[in-house]
Amino acid sequence: MSSALEGVRVLDMTHVQSGPSCTQLLGWLGADVVKLESPTGDITRQQLRDVPGVDSLYFTMLNCNKKSITLNMKSERGKEIFTELVRDADILVENFGPGAVDRMGFTWERLQELNPRLIYASIKGFGPGRYADFKAYEVVAQAMGGSMSTTGFEDGPPLATGAQIGDSGTGIHTVAGILAALYQRTQTGRGQRVQVAMQHAVLNLCRVKLRDQQRLAHGGLAEYPNRTFGDDVPRSGNASGGGQPGWAVKCAPGGPNDYIYVIVQPPGWAPLARIIGRPELADDPEWSTPAARLPKLDKMFQLIEEWTSLHGKWAVLDALNAENIPCGPILSTKELIEDDSLRAEGIIVDVDHPERGVFATVGSPLHLSDSPVNVTTPPLLGEHNQEIYANLGVTAEELAELKSNGVI
Repeated sequence: MSSALEGVRVLDMTHVQSGPSCTQLLGWLGADVVKLESPTGDITRQQLRDVPGVDSLYFTMLNCNKKSITLNMKSERGKEIFTELVRDADILVENFGPGAVDRMGFTWERLQELNPRLIYASIKGFGPGRYADFKAYEVVAQAMGGSMSTTGFEDGPPLATGAQIGDSGTGIHTVAGILAALYQRTQTGRGQRVQVAMQHAVLNLCRVKLRDQQRLAHGGLAEYPNRTFGDDVPRSGNASGGGQPGWAVKCAPGGPNDYIYVIVQPPGWAPLARIIGRPELADDPEWSTPAARLPKLDKMFQLIEEWTSLHGKWAVLDALNAENIPCGPILSTKELIEDDSLRAEGIIVDVDHPERGVFATVGSPLHLSDSPVNVTTPPLLGEHNQEIYANLGVTAEELAELKSNGVI
């Protein structure tokens, strides 16, 4: 069975996380992704190593389904070779600092001259405004995109989220832009520029907080547990921030992840009251309606926790799901990586690496009925030099010379 992006060539100049998360997803969808690295390789090959002398998990978990070539873009011969690679590519993706590719001699105008059908995607920390030249990392994007100011408890400091919404979140946004450009090219015959800023992507994911910022003009936010409100959206702990109240409540035996998140919908109140041993609350006018419960959400979840704290989170999950009450246990990374269901679904997969052996990674979250994903091992540095450069007419003798001269 063919893949959705079969025949699409991606020239991947990305590094670290935001770019590689994008190009890995394109690879899962069937694109031929050629990762172009400096002769020393993507820096994450060496970062956070757990096994000496082999590519780190930081690299391997973001670079499956790719080929690797090395090229010194500072050399004239390297630029000549890059020119040929661009002519043969459908998509070019980079996440260097602002202006880096331009300084190599490859402006958007030059790239269009070389390949009018090229889709050129760039990931930067910020848009072209006042922050354009600032450096950005995952948590910097969270800080400046609205996530940190709204994450944490009311009386505590701003907190970063464990989900990599700045890096991988931006990568996924970039995939959307690339696929839209690829589709439009079928109608226009032309490529185009795709630009995504990490700050913008995080802000997009914080959209509901800007919703609430505007609602503050008309008073406090009743669904928040906060007692007072200022000029901006406060941190509100584990409140759902949506139309249905939710909170993480403790379960037995009281470990760091022995919690379950419970959402109380109007139809679920009566069965929930019965489960926690307080059936009289179902008809009590002080508790029976959402409006009655809203001013005392803290007390409501305290009552729920008095029951959940006596039971394990999996038993609570079964009891609440039996009554169609939305809930979910807080799963640790260990529980997730060992989850048989996730493995059966292909979202946790084992990959056999030629140097480090088998490692677990997160598979494709996208499941297409006619484009199944087979997660393949990430490439060794320069593993595909001979294959890719031979297709450009580079002979074995010249390849050896290029290596000795530091061009590859």
